[in-house]
Amino acid sequence: MAIKKYKPTTPGQRFKEISSFDELTPNVKPEKSLLKPLKKSGGRNNTGKMTMRYMGGGHKKRYRVIDFKRDKDNMEATVKTIEYDPNRSARIALLVYSDGEKRYIIAPDKLEVGRKVISGDQVVPEVGNSLLLANIPLGTDIHNIELKPGKGGMLARSAGSYGTLTSRDGKYAIVKLPSGESRMVLTSCRATIGSVSNSDHGLEKSGKAGRSRWKGRRPRTRGVAMNPVDHPMGGGEGRASGGHPRSRNGMPAKGYKTRAKKKYSDKYIVEKRKSKK
Repeated sequence: MAIKKYKPTTPGQRFKEISSFDELTPNVKPEKSLLKPLKKSGGRNNTGKMTMRYMGGGHKKRYRVIDFKRDKDNMEATVKTIEYDPNRSARIALLVYSDGEKRYIIAPDKLEVGRKVISGDQVVPEVGNSLLLANIPLGTDIHNIELKPGKGGMLARSAGSYGTLTSRDGKYAIVKLPSGESRMVLTSCRATIGSVSNSDHGLEKSGKAGRSRWKGRRPRTRGVAMNPVDHPMGGGEGRASGGHPRSRNGMPAKGYKTRAKKKYSDKYIVEKRKSKK
């Protein structure tokens, strides 16, 4: 898992720095039984009206069905392949259970082909195994963390992310999340041991505008380049600064707090996230 730089043989290659894809199993096609079609909307709603700008085009993809629940308990599974997934930043691993069933999971860092993984209440806390928060040792790095028991992992699922189980208090465990927030989560919720793969994802540079187009992202027009009728920062004589940065709907950017004052989840948050200043 390393970043590969390219020689400047073309203008697009000059600044290109992307993953070397060393960790992927070579010459493998995705498991057909775990693929589903993905329809493109192009940012249009059911009447054909554009409701989301800057979306459209991009390479055709199929969705890989991921097992976020890890509810096949006390049955060993062997890691058959580590694969690329176009729908997420992390890598995915194909598990083959001892009864023959196949499932995709988010591949943790340092998970290798041929390794055995298992989920259950009293399994060994090793990389790739899924346990209840009640049975995970304190200080362990975890990912794919549930918020509601049995609903499936919802937190720490993107490339390189992980939470840390810091303490337990009654029926709640306190988990430090990737954002820096410490939150109470029920000990009956599951999590997977280890951090998510592809930690170098944040270091990648696409090198050219075309790569964003392959991902289905169209060019975004700056607010200051618009007219006043289109954006609060538009208009003015010459090249105006636009004033205080704000969204198209007038909501201030750069640190303006939008969280509800009496949000129901406030009582579960032990420490707020660290603001990026």
